[in-house]
Amino acid sequence: MKKQKIITLENNYDLLDEYILEQKSKNIMLVGDKSLSLLSINDYFAYLNDRLKVNIIYFNDFKPNPQYESVIKGVQLFKTESCDMIIAIGGGSAIDVAKCIKLYCNMDDSQSYLEQTPVPNDIPFLAIPTTAGTGSESTRYAVIYYNGEKQSIANDGCLPSAILMEPRLLKTLPIYQKKSTMLDALCHAIESFWSVNSTEESRKFSEAAIKMILDNKDSYIANEDKGNAYMMQASNIAGKAINITQTTAGHAMCYKLTSLYGIAHGHAAALCISKLFPFMIQHTDKCIDPRGERFLNEIFIQIANAMECKNAIQASIKFNELIGELNMSAPIASEEDFVILKNSVNPERLKNNPIKLEIVDIDTIYHKILMERK
Repeated sequence: MKKQKIITLENNYDLLDEYILEQKSKNIMLVGDKSLSLLSINDYFAYLNDRLKVNIIYFNDFKPNPQYESVIKGVQLFKTESCDMIIAIGGGSAIDVAKCIKLYCNMDDSQSYLEQTPVPNDIPFLAIPTTAGTGSESTRYAVIYYNGEKQSIANDGCLPSAILMEPRLLKTLPIYQKKSTMLDALCHAIESFWSVNSTEESRKFSEAAIKMILDNKDSYIANEDKGNAYMMQASNIAGKAINITQTTAGHAMCYKLTSLYGIAHGHAAALCISKLFPFMIQHTDKCIDPRGERFLNEIFIQIANAMECKNAIQASIKFNELIGELNMSAPIASEEDFVILKNSVNPERLKNNPIKLEIVDIDTIYHKILMERK
């Protein structure tokens, strides 16, 4: 896997100019939602043709939880305009759309891209995250929806070749989005830590991300420059951990919460982890990690250490207290909701979880997460 180039802002975008010129690009597809016009970096691209003689082709025909049909439109535009580079500006949705456009742009458009084997290409791809949470800029994964069903894309061709880290883009994020994306990054770090796919490298990423998030959460929530910079870095590091391990039951269980109750992805993921964490600590006898129950207990201790707690139980309590501190409450559910939820979980995602979860366990955890309607 190629190493990503990290670009930081120095001397008023000079390094970004340098990177674009190095690609010798003539027509850049810029993937970003309609909020791009509100960001300060929009001015940079508005005058790029005047300064560097590079055309910008805008693509914003997609929504959160992007549809496969939107990706098709993006691929068609990429080909029609003879684009030779992709830049994505935004959160996970914009970056995921751009990933799929890059992956599919030299494939056969007479048949479904989802049914084809991706053909590698060297199209330059720069990701500019505007949130500190998804870590999408540092992973080979993308999520799109086809006929209402989530499609998880995993391919090295999705990984951006370069990332621009610009913490000032976090300044205009609504506070709920700031909280949700921070929690998403924290969930990535924790889930990656205990994943059955964890490695020594991934656990180092997880530990660093957890510490950085908790050390800088107050400054970040206060929208201070220092806190924003560290949170963007922490999100990127957590993304690197997930890129190695993939997510576990916490994310497998959170997707239907997002669609059913209209809450943000990171909010839903945190609610799941808040009850999954103590459940797993209490059921290590159900360990399915090939490295064994003792190894898993050691991992829980390492997570606790990263969170500056004496033991795993205290760490799970601290996680719950953080959700309360941020006022990220749980939705109210009906009994019918629980039937939908327990049947919504993708069994493939559960294979990465170190504790075997039966459907009765999933139902129990959902009942602990949600407040039942009386």
